[in-house]
Amino acid sequence: MKRKDFLKRIGLAGAGLGLPVSEILLNKAGAKEVNSCVLIPTETSGPFPLDLSENTYYFRQDVREDRAGSQLNLKLKIKGTANCEPMPNVRVNIWHCDKDGNYSGYGTQTGQTYLRGYQITNANGEADFVTVFPGWYPGRVCHIHFQVYVSSAYAAISQLTFDHDAVNAVYAANAALYTNGPDPKTPATDNIFSDGYEYQLATLTPNALTGGYDAYLEVTVQGSGTVGLGHIEKETAKHLQLGQNFPNPFTGATTIPFSLGAASNVKLELWNLAGKKAAVLDKGLLPAGNHNIYLNLASLGLPQNTYAYQLVVENNAGIFKDCRLMTALK
Repeated sequence: MKRKDFLKRIGLAGAGLGLPVSEILLNKAGAKEVNSCVLIPTETSGPFPLDLSENTYYFRQDVREDRAGSQLNLKLKIKGTANCEPMPNVRVNIWHCDKDGNYSGYGTQTGQTYLRGYQITNANGEADFVTVFPGWYPGRVCHIHFQVYVSSAYAAISQLTFDHDAVNAVYAANAALYTNGPDPKTPATDNIFSDGYEYQLATLTPNALTGGYDAYLEVTVQGSGTVGLGHIEKETAKHLQLGQNFPNPFTGATTIPFSLGAASNVKLELWNLAGKKAAVLDKGLLPAGNHNIYLNLASLGLPQNTYAYQLVVENNAGIFKDCRLMTALK
């Protein structure tokens, strides 16, 4: 089974964050157009990257920790260049400086972990984060780093920015927090964005509910998106309804509830957050109706950790899958 199949409905989708205005493809070639997707070069990861994938602590939607600043709800939609359709089941990392221009994990901030995290895109190719609006530091305009990890063979790295006047309007409206004042640079004078930033310009709109802001950017990377997701979801619901395990989080053992619309052969797959299949439980042929799977990680020889569990159901109508996250406390 391909890695992209293991997470169909795992993203933490929030409210809509505006209309898409830009699409980028990250590769090593110059800018050109494929289908309706715009291809531009990958940007540098910058001087402050940290490997998030080896620490499941960073699998989180809210990356703020103790950082002060105006709340920023960031939504990134990932699309595949082959067909410009959404790409589910890819990991999206973000990292950026705090309101004062500091990055966690470096210099005086060694050992800190704020404003870093990753999410898995949902069936719509979307990853949502809750963070604070970044500040600026000498030599760089306001920006956010991101990485789209498609597979062990390919990960796209780039940066996004915002309209310069809108950025300084945020700083002015929140002057008590953003004490460095207005950003003296513009994207056009920034050493990263000076060669063009049209397709890295995220939307930025006020959010009346949070008192902060919403941002949105569409990002196109190498690969193929998935079409017909709405139809697939409706068809799956006819044959399979997967519930959240309980308790969750849990220690030692947990129960996974599900119901079948028809007699089906059932398998439960466990995937770790690196996208590797950790275990498969073959439950055989089960009748229509409600069922539970009792799961004990120790009996499977698995460490206490966060896993995606996917139920695979096969019957005369086809093969149907659904997935959730579960967390075993260490």
